[in-house]
Amino acid sequence: MCKLLNCCLLLFAMQWQTGFAQPQSTPLPSPFKNIDTLATNDWWNRPPNEIINLNVNRDSVVAFGLYTVHANVLKLTAQLYPLYPDETRKISLALYQDEKWKVVQIQYVNEFGWSALFRIENWDYSKDTKYRITHGKRAYFEGTIRKNPDYKNEIVMAALSCNSNKDRGLRKNYVRNINYQDPDLMFFAGDQSYDHTEHTAAWLKFGLQFRETFRNRPCITIPDDHDIGQGNLWGENGKLSTSKGSSDGGYTYHPEYVKMVERCQTAHLPDPYDPTPIEQGIGVYYTNLTLGGIDFAILEDRKFKSGPEGKIPQQGPRPDHIRNPQYDPSSIDLEGLTLLGERQLIFLKDWGSKNSGVMKVVLSQTGFCGGAHIHGSLDNRLHADLDSNGWPQSGRDEALRLIKNANAVHIAGDQHLATVIQHGINNFRDGPWAFIVPAIVNDYYSRWWWPEDEQAGANSNNNTALPWTGDYLDGFGNRISMMAYVNPESPSNGGGYGLIRFNKIEKNITFECWPRNSDVTTGKATQFEGWPITITVD
Repeated sequence: MCKLLNCCLLLFAMQWQTGFAQPQSTPLPSPFKNIDTLATNDWWNRPPNEIINLNVNRDSVVAFGLYTVHANVLKLTAQLYPLYPDETRKISLALYQDEKWKVVQIQYVNEFGWSALFRIENWDYSKDTKYRITHGKRAYFEGTIRKNPDYKNEIVMAALSCNSNKDRGLRKNYVRNINYQDPDLMFFAGDQSYDHTEHTAAWLKFGLQFRETFRNRPCITIPDDHDIGQGNLWGENGKLSTSKGSSDGGYTYHPEYVKMVERCQTAHLPDPYDPTPIEQGIGVYYTNLTLGGIDFAILEDRKFKSGPEGKIPQQGPRPDHIRNPQYDPSSIDLEGLTLLGERQLIFLKDWGSKNSGVMKVVLSQTGFCGGAHIHGSLDNRLHADLDSNGWPQSGRDEALRLIKNANAVHIAGDQHLATVIQHGINNFRDGPWAFIVPAIVNDYYSRWWWPEDEQAGANSNNNTALPWTGDYLDGFGNRISMMAYVNPESPSNGGGYGLIRFNKIEKNITFECWPRNSDVTTGKATQFEGWPITITVD
């Protein structure tokens, strides 16, 4: 009898250690159905999934932390794996001070998304500070809040986008390279998750892949369309989308799901410029972050943008794809159409008018032009893609004027096609510079820059062997000057990341573009053809 009892106790202990103990309490019911099923309700009863094992050892339930510091306010999001009903929802933040850990704040975990936000004002930004997020007695995640790098002459940011689930492996090359290059700031421009209806599991997988890049440095993450479960997103101020493909504008899934995604990915960003929610109670996060004497504006490309369906003449099999090269671009640039929305234009104007003596950068999801000719496969040529920020053209020009007036450059992702473009508004090259970084994994829906006449544009870039650089009109009639591009025949199938160097002394900015499979630690790694590119700012 004693042996049987001991065996039972041992089996229970083993189950608990591996995360399979069966609690008896009733879980908090999810406000949405048939989405995020792996991490809600009685999540522990779900069969194994291909994304990530959520039944982790209980000493590993604190998955990672994300933080920023702005205006002496530290904001740090703690991300946990799903908890059992009988496990505490309290987590603590401790700082290493006077050679010991001191708990400075306790918060409660939100069961939808399993995250919590710590906020500390009057942060001492003059020194590195170790932090520890703790759950229960054994689970913790540690890192360092870096001191403000304003003493440095050069500030470096790594920028990534499009973490396709066609490859679910770890991102060891990225982590090794980025930590070796030691940027001051990480920026993930969107599509951290491609598992549309299972954001929590996919977000945890993203954290497992990349947490060693942001454990010890500030990080900006902003969600894009795939993160909130849509192939494309025209947010239209938060309305409900009812059309297949969401081209009517708005959000397809339950607003609480959208809010959960944005809470997990953006709660640690500086406070929003204007926190007024949009329709369905969905929040906003557009704001700015100052770091090391560089001022970063963070935009929401998709949230206010008009959807094309029913508003403009359809020029192809889909409302958002124009296949007719003979169409009149002015026929789709109609009064009442919105790109960034009035609220963000007010923000951009205000942001651009302040801190005139510092370098400025605009961060967003996608580019302000049609920067790709071919989508998905070589036989799928599009004249224009309404998912890009090249449309509506009037909204595009207005946004670019404000970015140019701020003397800012633009960094984004989304396109699966790395490019460096100088925009034109009234004339070629009178607008701001933009660097669209490559996809992390470019084995899904690749894109090509491939002019149909296969001719270089006027004023082509003589510093590269790339054949199709120079001045062009995109499919919307927008003026663009293509300086470099990475088609999928390139190394790593065109997958990789961007590194941007802001030299405050020389007043220049260098765009670097590194292939995924390169190893920068060897000293022999080369960037994609056409990079690096250095520009001078006034």
